[in-house]
Parts: sequence; C-alpha cells; structure tokens
Amino acid sequence: MAEQIGIIGLGIMGGAYAKNLSAAGMEIIGFDVDESRFEALGNARVTRASSPADVASKVDRIITSLPNPAALHAVAAEIAGAGNKVIIADTCTLKISDKEAARDVFEKAGVIMLDTPVSGTGHQAAAGDLVVFGSGDEAAFERMRPAFEKMGRLVHYLGEFGTGSKMKFVANLLVAIHNVSSAEAITFGIKAGIDPQTVYDVISTSAGTSRMFEIRGPMMVEGVYDENVSATHRLMQKDLSVILDYAAQIACPTPLLNLAADMHLSAVAQGFEFEDTASVCAVTDRLAGVKR
Repeated sequence: MAEQIGIIGLGIMGGAYAKNLSAAGMEIIGFDVDESRFEALGNARVTRASSPADVASKVDRIITSLPNPAALHAVAAEIAGAGNKVIIADTCTLKISDKEAARDVFEKAGVIMLDTPVSGTGHQAAAGDLVVFGSGDEAAFERMRPAFEKMGRLVHYLGEFGTGSKMKFVANLLVAIHNVSSAEAITFGIKAGIDPQTVYDVISTSAGTSRMFEIRGPMMVEGVYDENVSATHRLMQKDLSVILDYAAQIACPTPLLNLAADMHLSAVAQGFEFEDTASVCAVTDRLAGVKR
C-alpha cells in the first residue's frame, strides 16, 4: 500500500506538492474549498476529502498551503476540534504571530504544528525545485522530511518555531529586490540598443545573474506576463506586507526593499495585479520611455 500524506490547499503551490509527491509514489488525501482544483491535478493519485477534519482522520501528516491567516485559523479550529493527533506542516508565508496563534490552537488538542515555508515560484514548485525552511519540533520535522525531500531540492531544519518564517522573509526580501533589478537591467539594455534576448543570454551566464533574472528574465524579454503565471502581484503584495511589518517590529531599515515594494505596487496600479510579477518590467519600460 502506498504511503499516504494529506494536503490542504491545492492551488498553484499545493497542487504542485500533490503532483510531485504522487509521482514519487505517495497517495495524497487532499482538500480544497475550490473543487475545480482537483481537475488540474491530472493523473496524480489524490483522494478527495470532504473537509480538513476528514483529511486528519485518514493520515498522520498534513501539509497546508493556504492563502491567508483566516484560512489557516479555520483549518486549525476544525482539525483541533476533531481530536486527531496529527503533524501539520504549514508552508504559507504569513506573520509569525498568525502562525503562533494557529499553533496554540493545535497544541491544546495535542496536534503538532511546524513552521515550514518554502522558497520558490509556482514553476519551481512544479519542477520540484523548492527549498524548505523548517522549524518547530525537531522529531516531528524529521517525520515530515521524506515528503519534503520528494517535493523540493533542499530541506533545511532551522530550529525553534518561527525561524523558518524569518528565513523566508530574508529570501523574499532578496526575491523582491532581484525581481526589480532584473527588470531594470532588461529595460536598460533595450534603451541602450541591445536586443533583450541578447541581454538575457549574456547576463544569465555572467556574474550579474540571479535566480530571479534566470527565472523571470525570459518573460521580461517577451514582455508577456499573463501566461504561465507563477506568482501574481496580489501574492507579492501579501508577502511584502508581512516582511515590512516584521522589519518594523525588529527596527531593521530595509531601504532597497521599500523601493522594490513601491515598484511592485506601481505594477498593481498599472493593471498587472493578477499577472506575473515579472510584469514589473513593464513599469521600468514606461519609466524609461521604452515601447516594445
């Protein structure tokens, strides 16, 4: 019989987890409030559960991939109320205080919650190219490790609960800045009279490259941002607000992140809210008077 694991939330990220874990031989017990997401799972071995509590009644380990604190807290209340002693590995990017509130609800019911955000875009999740930032109960994390190793390329255990989120904030700070710097570089190259494809081909092999340049550069070269979307500006705005809030809590200036946040907000103001965050290049194009 195939090893089973639960996944609650089957959007871009959770759906990718399900496909990769299924391809690795695991059977998924899944739940999502949007039933149409099951159709996008293709041939993945996913048994549809009727509720989060139903998932918890069938497995001893669950991965959550949820869009906001309200969704996490609703899941926590339901699973805690059902009384099943499971391990919950939460992969969302949320305020640490929101995760701690959910953890406290779980703990009262004997459920162990881990803070395990992941670094990577939707496309990287689909390719199994994620990095897991794990924190919380170490023994419980080691129970989850085999699944994480099947859905990502690197798995880090970082210590006490919340440290995973802190590391994710560091990673996303760099993602936001590198996204804007990549856009600025592509626009600068075009303005200088260099074909954008040539800019990408050369810089992606140079010391000036970054993972964001390599991942989002091709979209910036084409100037097409509404196809194969891996992360929208709506998601980016949520993540940026979480990081900036934490930076304020610890009194850490983030001048480059603040500028990058304004550039991403400009993309939202210009109508790109639901398009890929690579569309920040449309903002740098307009600032430079570049017309494709």
